[in-house]
Amino acid sequence: MQLTRLLPFGFAITCASLAAPAPKPTALAVLPRIHSNEYTNYTTLTGFFLQDDPATSTTGFNYAAVNFGLINRIYPTDNEVPADWTQWQKFDHYVWRLNRGSGRFVQYKVLYMGRHGEGYHNVAETYYGTPAWNCYWSLKDGNGTVSWADARITPNGIAQAVKAHDFWASHIISQKIPVPETYYTSPLTRCLQTANITFSGLDLPSRQPFIPTVKELFREGISGHTCDRRGTKTYIQGAFPAYKIEAGFSEDDLLWKPLQGEVPVNEDIRSKISLDEVFDSDDSTYISITSHSGEIASLLRVLGHRSFSLSTGQVIPVLVKAETIQSKPIVTASQAWTTISTCSTAPPLPTAT
Repeated sequence: MQLTRLLPFGFAITCASLAAPAPKPTALAVLPRIHSNEYTNYTTLTGFFLQDDPATSTTGFNYAAVNFGLINRIYPTDNEVPADWTQWQKFDHYVWRLNRGSGRFVQYKVLYMGRHGEGYHNVAETYYGTPAWNCYWSLKDGNGTVSWADARITPNGIAQAVKAHDFWASHIISQKIPVPETYYTSPLTRCLQTANITFSGLDLPSRQPFIPTVKELFREGISGHTCDRRGTKTYIQGAFPAYKIEAGFSEDDLLWKPLQGEVPVNEDIRSKISLDEVFDSDDSTYISITSHSGEIASLLRVLGHRSFSLSTGQVIPVLVKAETIQSKPIVTASQAWTTISTCSTAPPLPTAT
């Protein structure tokens, strides 16, 4: 049996059987390329995820226990779909409706932003203590036993990525959660590994396979620590041959600077540039970004989302409105990088309290 309703925008939608998937738009709104007399303004639409609610504490938040944080609520479009659709199916339909009626200069995307699993640098900072880590150990490639330059993920980090994989696998079936249509990842190894473990082997649509794009500017805040110095393009291609590397990606890391740290203003500038590139060129509505705590915090600032810190392996979804503003953009001036304070000898280990 099919149900056809006339929608307020002047066209009809047909709902097939109750098991039918949420309909998709025939054409997504795509923003024009940004010119000098226009810019993209980003807004987080709130009231959809627990993470955008100021009442939600970040302490101990577990996305897997609360359906990614999707709030059980009524959408204005619920009368257009079968009553027994899951919350994710109803949300998907609502987002589809937003894009269908958005016009040329507005588009909506859902960003699934995941922090990498625990890395060896995270363990080292905990072991040595943050002061000693920042001034001494973080400037080295390792301690002779463990290496943390372009840090790999630990067994615990692998388990965190497996948890994310299992969450996706179960919710694809039980909740009909919309899977990412496009995947992006930081070029640092801990993110390359996390993305691979999280999404490889999932039951994904054949037209939207897991083939992530390695994007330079989705990397962590560039601290001067060796854990934030990426590998060469040749290394990434050899270790992750199925991954795509964005055009213009340099062979060597040209952004990392020994003993210098990027300031938050500069990180936000590059986060905005990276988002502009994605929203300008990618038609997808659902996008995965595997990145870092500092960089995701920067992306949230650019998107107008409240601060929400992520522990290793955690994921945050954000519903984003992007609007092209026909006006000359306000230019944010970059600032000088900071100089890292160093210690000539290793500080003592922190004492137990």
